[in-house]
Amino acid sequence: MNEPELIRAQLAAERQHLAAVTDAIAALDAQPAPDVAEFRQACVDYLVCVLAWYEQRDGRLAQLLERKAPEDATRAALDEALGRHGGSRQALEKLEAALAGNRAAAWREFAQFFHRVWSARRDALEAGLGAEGRVGDWRALGGIDADTILEERARYARVRALAPAHVALSAEVLSAR
Repeated sequence: MNEPELIRAQLAAERQHLAAVTDAIAALDAQPAPDVAEFRQACVDYLVCVLAWYEQRDGRLAQLLERKAPEDATRAALDEALGRHGGSRQALEKLEAALAGNRAAAWREFAQFFHRVWSARRDALEAGLGAEGRVGDWRALGGIDADTILEERARYARVRALAPAHVALSAEVLSAR
């Protein structure tokens, strides 16, 4: 596996984990319960951390694009994707609103935004870089190193460890029973 493939694999794992955590927190009853409070906090901590990384990635990508020639086709596609509604800052704002309201509807709204708007924007950004993207471009986008990989894994492991018995959580499939 070459370096861009490794970076893309980590980004894919993060996105799977984000989706699983988003679905888990949206499936919980909005009322605070002793058996879910610590789990809910672990979910929020995970989401805030990883969505902030994606916000930073967008900033690095914008800086990278400034160095590309205006006529570069990749630049045009990525500029368009970066300009779309649904950035990580907006996802963090929706998360904050869900926390403040702590209503089931607010959590579902956050999950819908994540799955429909945020994810579509991420898909467009990653497609813009393409499978043939240069190693430097993927490095700039990812900002991934051993420390961030270990931190992401530890945060996700904490979410999994604290999941109540009535919540099934995995990297690929999530269902609330």
